[in-house]
Amino acid sequence: MTSPASLTVLVYSQHDDLRASVRSAVGRRVASDLGRIEWVECANYSQVKDQLDSGTIDLAIFDGDAQPTGGIGLSRQFKNEITDCPPIIVLIARAQDRWLASWSQADAVILKPVDPVTAASVVAQTLRTHATAIPVIR
Repeated sequence: MTSPASLTVLVYSQHDDLRASVRSAVGRRVASDLGRIEWVECANYSQVKDQLDSGTIDLAIFDGDAQPTGGIGLSRQFKNEITDCPPIIVLIARAQDRWLASWSQADAVILKPVDPVTAASVVAQTLRTHATAIPVIR
């Protein structure tokens, strides 16, 4: 696989500190075979919707506990509404909530607090998996 020049990753949470911790944990380059990450931060539903509708997002990371619109519900909505939806990772507070992330059709989960090694690994694997997937054509 050839490395793209850059990848656009959206991070959604109403909390500035959580968005910052995700950016810091994942960094700007998760693996040598993947492009440099350009971050897009969103604090509310309309920002997320506009960004995903633009078609420029390579990966989205949603806070499952975001208020008033949680990332678990958003994941399910966008997976059902957007043709060839980018991969979505949901941040969850409890391991027991993995079933909710599964219901939401999220591609992966990361537990909070965000561990840098785990987060970078999950993001890299999710990007690689999506890059090798067959695109949806309708």
